[in-house]
Amino acid sequence: MLNWLRQLFGRRSTRPGTIPDALWQATLAACPFLAARPAAELLQLRGLASEFLAHKEFTGAHGLVVTDEMAVAIAAQACLPVLHLGLGWYDDFVGIVVHPGQMLARRERLDEAGVMHRYSEVLAGEAMDRGPVTLSWQDVASAGSLAGHGYNVVIHEFVHKIDMKDGAADGCPPLPSRAAYAAWREVMQTAYDSFREQVSMAERFGGEAPWLDAYGATAPAEFFAVTCEAYFVNRERFTRDFPALTRLYDQFFKVNSPSAL
Repeated sequence: MLNWLRQLFGRRSTRPGTIPDALWQATLAACPFLAARPAAELLQLRGLASEFLAHKEFTGAHGLVVTDEMAVAIAAQACLPVLHLGLGWYDDFVGIVVHPGQMLARRERLDEAGVMHRYSEVLAGEAMDRGPVTLSWQDVASAGSLAGHGYNVVIHEFVHKIDMKDGAADGCPPLPSRAAYAAWREVMQTAYDSFREQVSMAERFGGEAPWLDAYGATAPAEFFAVTCEAYFVNRERFTRDFPALTRLYDQFFKVNSPSAL
């Protein structure tokens, strides 16, 4: 970890320092989907990312040294979903663990017959309920080149954090009313069912594969995270396939609110 973050971490109780211009410009250059945003949003994002860095702790796994450049890149992408919502959505955890590449997680699952199945799963990232976020730096570093495919591991895992804010990773974040929940579930269920059908037709019958990662068809929570990746990094392409979800996400993430203009 280099000088700027050392200094920042040494003054947690004071107002966070602004990310140095060279660091910020390097982050934008590596992530064109960030650089393309309006100047006012970028100014707001820079400030929010600075605050994020002042309150989170980065740890490198397997000997990885987390540099200023790495931390700022993660912070900028993590703050994009909460740009108009605030960092309160991320106040249930402090730690961010960065692995050099994808990781192998041991899993256990009890089936309906009471048989325990043990297996391993390859992950690019993971968000723990009220716990840390783990990320593959290899995937984070490829964010710019993978945006065309609607892929972004940082946004994926931090959207899981938003989803978990009410204690359940179910593809529905906390909402202000029963009517809002009903509207959310109606739009999401329709889109999810259609996506699962497309994935099934592609896998079983050789139909056209969906643009988005088929992993989104495994559960509503994964569908929410996968679609949010694409919504934030490739909105134009995403909207062609999911216009109703774009409208829904615009409302939730307050993209069209006066503060976003």
